Amino acid sequence: MTDVAHRAIFFDRDGTLNEEVGYINHVSRLRLLPAAAAAVRAVNAAGWRAIVVTNQAGAARGYFPGWMIEAVHARLQEELAAAGARLDAIYVCPHHPTVGEPPYRLDCECRKPKPGLLLQAARDFGLELTQCVVVGDRYSDVQLAHRVGAQGVLVLTGYGRGEYEYQREQWSGWPDYVAEDVLDAVTWVLKTQGITSSTTPVQPKSGL
Repeated sequence: MTDVAHRAIFFDRDGTLNEEVGYINHVSRLRLLPAAAAAVRAVNAAGWRAIVVTNQAGAARGYFPGWMIEAVHARLQEELAAAGARLDAIYVCPHHPTVGEPPYRLDCECRKPKPGLLLQAARDFGLELTQCVVVGDRYSDVQLAHRVGAQGVLVLTGYGRGEYEYQREQWSGWPDYVAEDVLDAVTWVLKTQGITSSTTPVQPKSGL
């Protein structure tokens, strides 16, 4: 069995941990979803890495300066820390293949669902990606997971419910689980590994 130190839950950001409000062009627009801190705490308690992987092409599109991404992530870390939760790392793709100016206009390998962000995290933390899970509100997060042999969980917050209800007939594969929110997703992941904790009450779901 893979040691927990080599396992991670990768979280998408917008629509998964915080409210989907379009491009966040000011730190005051960051609002954690109600289940976010409990979900991250549960990952921390299990000894897994809790890592955010996010596309943030707003800088390339000119919606905000590049430094705003770091400012928003500093606020995200602060709000989670205030609730007793910790992210081990945040990996960002700020690029867009056709919009903006260098260095943001770039056909990169890190823009999800390409696997660059996960591969970098695996190198940095010694992760076994086939033993990790990606949680997000877009089918592209599920695609990302499956491209590296990880499990992919779709949450119905953010864009998730719309993608599930209106676009699933176009999917080339299926999520390993469809969760009501990020806490439900983490609960499912840890329960399948025989892990429960006081921060993650087990709430069995039938799936969708």
